Amino acid sequence: MSATATSPAHSIKVGVITDITGPLSFCGIANANVAKMVIDDINAKGGLLGRQIALFIEDSATTDSVAEAKARKLVRQDQVDVIFGGIYSSTRQAIKGPAVVEGGKLYIYPEQYEGQECHPLIFCTGPVPAQQVESLIPWLMEQTGAQKFYCPSADYIWPHTMNRKLREVASANGGSIVGEEYFPLDHTGYGATIGKILSSGAEVVFNTIVPPGLAPFLGQLHDSGFTKRGGHIVCTYFEENFLSLVPAEHVEGLYSCLDYYQKVSEPFSRELLGQYDELYPNGAKFTAGSASTGMYRGLKLWEAAVQEAGSLDQDSVIRALDHAKIAHGPGGPAEMVPGQHHVRMNMYIAQVKGGQFEIVRNLGAIDPKECTQGTR
Repeated sequence: MSATATSPAHSIKVGVITDITGPLSFCGIANANVAKMVIDDINAKGGLLGRQIALFIEDSATTDSVAEAKARKLVRQDQVDVIFGGIYSSTRQAIKGPAVVEGGKLYIYPEQYEGQECHPLIFCTGPVPAQQVESLIPWLMEQTGAQKFYCPSADYIWPHTMNRKLREVASANGGSIVGEEYFPLDHTGYGATIGKILSSGAEVVFNTIVPPGLAPFLGQLHDSGFTKRGGHIVCTYFEENFLSLVPAEHVEGLYSCLDYYQKVSEPFSRELLGQYDELYPNGAKFTAGSASTGMYRGLKLWEAAVQEAGSLDQDSVIRALDHAKIAHGPGGPAEMVPGQHHVRMNMYIAQVKGGQFEIVRNLGAIDPKECTQGTR
């Protein structure tokens, strides 16, 4: 569907694929909202290169085969100039096939993820392990004295990569992983795993289980008394949208590490949150873990690149996007690290206290440390 009344024949075409329905709809709806908000703002100020932007939003329904079909439609039928979207890493891969490999289209992926995406047509605008695990874990070990980690995980690429990074960082700081398990996304019975967590002597549960299995796991872990005995929960993607999915007591004390939380006091971040909440009250929240911040950042970096390029010529836009910067964004300024196609951005450690995230550490700007791009 198009979110503008602009004639497609004379407009710049932006495609967004996100999970408006399905288990990740609370994230996907927020992504769609952010895209509408940003594009409407650009159009209200005269558009881009003197042209209005037509926004095509497609529902991937939290199903990778659907995302793949929608990417093919955006490239072949709608002939968009750029594609944004995807939350799960598997969804990124589903979009990548028809959009990038077959279609040769610029694709901007907004979610925090496992890193290591090195295609010259793909730019990533969410945090990666070097910005989350390398920042959070040494601080957590120093603050709490914890050394033993247990890793209950969803069975796909992001959890496997995050756990490898955790093992590396924990070991370098005198810690260890005492258990590591992987489950299908829809797995809900964690009794045996929680028994292993308690018997292993784990001091930290490093969770990479994702919806729909997330709420059952957190509930069962809470009922076991793990945190009441002094245990700690870490979930790097957890943010304000996820807080509304579970009882507050199930996640009291949980630590997260992201590029933005709603308690960030930076003036532009407060202004941006106010604008979003006024446009979309009582719905999917503007948060980091849902890729809303990456969507905003990606759209604004792309806008800056198109302006610098002075055209929609894709090679020219990519050259400009490789070093694009924005002075204002959620959590603060951001910039592409030249050659890496990933973003240097501010990072924050936050903890759930009384049903809200409180920022306990402003880490400042962190480099993504991602791979240097090759050539096509």
